[in-house]
Amino acid sequence: MQHPPHDAQPPLIYLNNAATTWPKPDEVLEEVAGCLRLPLHEPGRTTGSGSRDYPSAAREALAAFFHAGPPEHFIFTQNATDALNILIHGFRKRIGMPFHAITTGLEHNSVLRPLTALEQEGAISLSVVPFQDITVSLAALKQAICPETRLVVMTHGSNVLGSVQDIRPIAEYLHANDIFFIVDGAQTAGHLPVDLSDIPLGAFVFTGHKALFGIPGIGGFFIADPDAVAITRQGGTGTDSHTLAHPFGMPMRFETGTHNYPGMASLCAGIRFITSTGLDAIGKKNQDLTRTFIRELRTIRGVTIYNEQPDLPVVSFDIAGIENHEAGFIMARAYNIITRTGLHCAPLVHERIDGGNGCVRASFSYFNTCDECRAAADAIREVAASADR
Repeated sequence: MQHPPHDAQPPLIYLNNAATTWPKPDEVLEEVAGCLRLPLHEPGRTTGSGSRDYPSAAREALAAFFHAGPPEHFIFTQNATDALNILIHGFRKRIGMPFHAITTGLEHNSVLRPLTALEQEGAISLSVVPFQDITVSLAALKQAICPETRLVVMTHGSNVLGSVQDIRPIAEYLHANDIFFIVDGAQTAGHLPVDLSDIPLGAFVFTGHKALFGIPGIGGFFIADPDAVAITRQGGTGTDSHTLAHPFGMPMRFETGTHNYPGMASLCAGIRFITSTGLDAIGKKNQDLTRTFIRELRTIRGVTIYNEQPDLPVVSFDIAGIENHEAGFIMARAYNIITRTGLHCAPLVHERIDGGNGCVRASFSYFNTCDECRAAADAIREVAASADR
């Protein structure tokens, strides 16, 4: 097929916000720069004072944003993947003997790979509950539960289908049956209101660089009962340095080494931006962007949309007659439109919806415009028209 001609590079249209949001709000960039200009406020590691205590500030911001506490129960990690590894392996270590775990066909590899590794080691038996349409039903989960079930790990929002799972009834059922429930909120934190005070789950995982508008390298989790998960890492904390045993208090129980202070600064500013702009206003704009894009895609011959009513600003699609990676390459090189192609680290979803071939994903943020959505659809229309069918 021939690539569409172009005389000059068109303006960049960034539609890969489900991976990492861009651009960041100005106040995020300013807060990070300000953090880096001053000596770090590291209790136990410096005699300096006067700089902002970003670990405490970020924990308090997260506790207010997610309606949960105490703030010390918010633990910082590199990202959501790191948080899930700490929780999954730490829970297995705390149980200390083989048990049954459940996950779903909607999961990201950040859930699937740690669980698969434990299954291969003989530490757990694992059931993967399929999704019926775009979510997993409580009835299907109940059918998978057995007397040996101790752990359920589930995504809150699919990074491929844009569907959001109703976690409240699942959390209530699992809590009543003493099953630890880890929710992967990487795609929903910052997009949806999440009231952790009203949902009895074991742990909620978030990442900073997506809809919370932070920079890469910061994420974490909230844990209701820290004793449910064993310590899997040891090291310096700046406290209790006289003992060779890792401190058991919170939050240093799960945190080691020097914190990512710029990342924490970006979280503070990102949450402040969301709060001042309004989560409802952000959600409404994202909904308008998504609807505009889908409305345009529906008019293009040869385009398959995998979920035409997503809850999140995520639209996955394919173009007949052209591989998804080639479509993404052409859109990037000829039209300067950035999307994501392939399996999106969620192979089980793709086995179900496209035979494991992958797809093109466009994902939006507050800083996109409806004009950009229409321009992207026009580019897809041209690519589809020139595809071999």
